[in-house]
Amino acid sequence: MITAYLKRAYSSFAAHVFDVPPRLLAFLLFVLHLVLPVAKPDPFIQLTVFDIFFLAAFAASWDLLVGRSGQISLGHALFFGIGGYTTGILSVNLGLAPWITIPLAVLVGVSASLLIGLPCSRVKGPYLALVTMALPLILVQLFKLDLLLPITGGEAGVGILLPIIPSAFFRMLGFGSRDAIRAVALATYYFALFLVFAASVILYKIANSKTGMVFVSILDDELASKACGINVTRYKLMALAISSLFAALIGAIRGHFATIVSPGRFLDLTVSFAPVMVAFLGGIGTIYGPLIGAYIYYTLDRFVLQKMTQIPFLAFTDWEHVRFLIFAVIVIVLVIKWPRGIARFVTDKLHDLEEARDLDERGKWIWKTYKKRKKKE
Repeated sequence: MITAYLKRAYSSFAAHVFDVPPRLLAFLLFVLHLVLPVAKPDPFIQLTVFDIFFLAAFAASWDLLVGRSGQISLGHALFFGIGGYTTGILSVNLGLAPWITIPLAVLVGVSASLLIGLPCSRVKGPYLALVTMALPLILVQLFKLDLLLPITGGEAGVGILLPIIPSAFFRMLGFGSRDAIRAVALATYYFALFLVFAASVILYKIANSKTGMVFVSILDDELASKACGINVTRYKLMALAISSLFAALIGAIRGHFATIVSPGRFLDLTVSFAPVMVAFLGGIGTIYGPLIGAYIYYTLDRFVLQKMTQIPFLAFTDWEHVRFLIFAVIVIVLVIKWPRGIARFVTDKLHDLEEARDLDERGKWIWKTYKKRKKKE
């Protein structure tokens, strides 16, 4: 029984992963991330990888909305901020546990997307981009009202949030103080890795499903999709709801790890522009592109641009916005060089190496499945 199961698993792996170079590369990268903490890297590198996970998942949610259904959004920080602020307010003001606040934050984020999506579905192109860009700015001004200051905290934000993985849990298991802190850091890393892996797989499956094909048809020709009987408004709302669900989820979990939810961290324009640049760097409309783009983004940010601030004549007072200006120039250059993104360029080269294995070499289980499909056809 176990031997037969292992043979089937090997045959499936050989057919769907090993024989497809891009998937094999993705599998090897996932294994590399699994064993990274074992190598005990520099804490700064591990923290950078941790931040990459969240940005990659956030950018992948934006890519599903824009790269698949064609709804240009420059205000995706709205849902990220709603997720963070909802879980923050519930956690700090009401003392609710994270496993209660995070699902409620996702629910609020999806509800907000449906309320916003109905009027925004009448706007298209650059006008939709301007409307979405204004929404998080409006929310920031609302949070600064004197009436809401006791709840939202104004410019200072909401804090301190309850941790998702408390160190007290490991102390109960018999860990010492230092060992408990190390265990929390390790558990947090694998939690973030699982989050980005699950989110990426789900978004990729949605993008390549029948619903995803409808999204692409709307992107290519909305008028022709309507002529085919597709309810374009419903599918646009569906794409927005799915995208906002993951954005609010990432924002809520990020809020608990950051412990403080503030407008500058969750609703600023730079938060909205980050997934745009990451998606264009990796390859828009791919879902896996933002994963590569996030690595490029943080490598340039943490190991190149931050070193430039140490140069005397480049010590700008407002380096945050100058940094995004430099990234914008980099994105423009890369888009001219690789219009489809770096990830697509790499996968196209890897596909050239692909050699289809004969069905007989893949095992009896693959051959039986192939024959069943042929009979159905």
